[in-house]
Amino acid sequence: MKKLIWLPIFLLALGVSAMAQDYPKAEVFGGYSYTHLSEAGDALNFNGGSASLSVNPNQTLGLVADVGVSHTSSFGADANLFTYLFGPKLAMRSNDTFTPYVHALFGGARLSGGGSSSNAFAMALGGGLDAKVNNNVAIRLGQVEYMMTRFSGGDGHQNGVRVSAGIVFRF
Repeated sequence: MKKLIWLPIFLLALGVSAMAQDYPKAEVFGGYSYTHLSEAGDALNFNGGSASLSVNPNQTLGLVADVGVSHTSSFGADANLFTYLFGPKLAMRSNDTFTPYVHALFGGARLSGGGSSSNAFAMALGGGLDAKVNNNVAIRLGQVEYMMTRFSGGDGHQNGVRVSAGIVFRF
């Protein structure tokens, strides 16, 4: 008889545990990105795509790996920008329809064109808003970030903005 008393308690605890884990364990994003970088009045505008993987150990915290590839044709020359960034993401999942988030990503960038290339430190600080379509798909309505790179070396750096939108697959 005592064992039967524990059965409903065990099932209740299991149900509460399952409800507490009602968030995506991983999210994969892919979409369009526009990047604007400028230094001392010179500016470059890049169009391309970005993709990211967010592994979510709990409802709020995510660990993000982000890559981006963009192209520009400015001043009579073509250039490509490749970024690879990593860092934490904080998401507010209290609303079932919209998920706002912020992140701080750090890593590197590679700028190539005209037969030469350069590697640099890069960071992106910002956030965005995802709109849930169903349990497995969301639309990234917008992600806006301050982006900084250090292609100049020394104290020189490029300030910019990166804006992205696309689709998010949730697992």
